[in-house]
Amino acid sequence: MAVHKGSEGTVKVGVNAIAEIRSYSIEESADTLETSSMGDTARTYVPSLTTFTGSVDVYWDETDTTGQGALTIGSEVTLNFYPEGSTSGDTYYAGLAIVTGVTRSASFDGLVEASISVQGTGALTSTTV
Repeated sequence: MAVHKGSEGTVKVGVNAIAEIRSYSIEESADTLETSSMGDTARTYVPSLTTFTGSVDVYWDETDTTGQGALTIGSEVTLNFYPEGSTSGDTYYAGLAIVTGVTRSASFDGLVEASISVQGTGALTSTTV
């Protein structure tokens, strides 16, 4: 059984790694269409359209112009999520996404952080480096 530490992962905007990543998530989901009809005793469904959403939480870095700086509200970017790293043979997930939200936060005893939310447009693909 293969296991991986979260610290092995990274997220890239195209080929550019996003700096100072704390965590990330991607969620895939599929719609369903109901096919039940009169006389049925249980509801039935068929699969329909798929989608994905994601978020990347970072320590804010204004000098990361090709990573964090490329993730501005409304921008359409290619995101590559690498759960096990980005060396040859590693699996990763890629998709076109629209940046839907950026939240920046800070506390007096902490670092400035940012959370970037994205909505996928098209399919999320899985492949290897």
